[in-house]
Amino acid sequence: MVVLLAIGTVAAVLASRSRPPATPASTTTTHPTTTTVAASGPPFAVGTLSLTLREPFGAGVRILPTTVYFPSVGPPGGAPAAGAAPRRSPGPYPLVVFSEGYDISPQAYAALLDAWAAAGYVVAAPVYPFTDPAEPGGLNESDIVNHPADLRYVITSILGLSASPGGDLSGLVRADAIAVIGHSDGGDVSLATVANTCCTDPRIKAAILLSGAELASFEGRYFAGPSTVPLLVVQGTADTINPPACSVQIYDAAPSPKHYLSLFGASHTGAYLPAGPARTVVERVTVDFLNAYLKGSSTALGRMGRDGTVPGLAGFTSAPSVSAHLAPLTGACPGAPPR
Repeated sequence: MVVLLAIGTVAAVLASRSRPPATPASTTTTHPTTTTVAASGPPFAVGTLSLTLREPFGAGVRILPTTVYFPSVGPPGGAPAAGAAPRRSPGPYPLVVFSEGYDISPQAYAALLDAWAAAGYVVAAPVYPFTDPAEPGGLNESDIVNHPADLRYVITSILGLSASPGGDLSGLVRADAIAVIGHSDGGDVSLATVANTCCTDPRIKAAILLSGAELASFEGRYFAGPSTVPLLVVQGTADTINPPACSVQIYDAAPSPKHYLSLFGASHTGAYLPAGPARTVVERVTVDFLNAYLKGSSTALGRMGRDGTVPGLAGFTSAPSVSAHLAPLTGACPGAPPR
């Protein structure tokens, strides 16, 4: 069983950098080769592409193995197919960059990544250094201060590949419609790129935080600027790793538009990794949110509340603050900067 470390175990103050998006130094790509019959529309079949991104870092590089999920030609509903041919129409598609939790492989979230791609999104899932359970150099949670720059580099790299003619991702991605999604430490990283003065990236137009938190280790201030990036905050009420207080702190401080999905009795991973009713709710509400804010669907905006309200299972609000019955407070958020 994967053991997760609590958010807040990172040292209270670590030096973080705010590097501008860089031009990719180099990538290694596993090329898709398979061509099948295209689906008529969403949901799409899903293909995958393996990249090795090399991010300049001081005198060296940071290696970011990245799996890209994308709408592919072929009948929908099957497992994601490595080597499937991208479906270029009705693209280009919005881009989603997903950041995994500490000591959890991105492959553990494959069902969610597949659901987003099937809904018409290109989804990039990088492995950040020192976070994957198979990391050859061992785990080091303090490296999280480098991950916002890693995330920005992934965006730059995917956009560069889309803009390059004749490539596997050529013309597949909309540069004006980018969202970040992260779980646990990955949620902290995603939040930093949209709401912390240390690390914001203006290319990001929406963010989904799955059991995330503000983190004092990122130098800078949260919600200090005029940011209006729409947020969807998702939190399990029985989460002891990222207590509900962490998500409530984010939500209550954020400007509108914002939405809060509370999963009653859900643990830190229980609504995201195993199949079940809670993960189904997360899939539906996150797709609604992406459709609303990256595709401009007013229907999806209205559907979020209906999909997120399931008696005994989930509650949803877009109110200015989270009511106590949706997210009972269990104390302060560990590792968060003081308010």
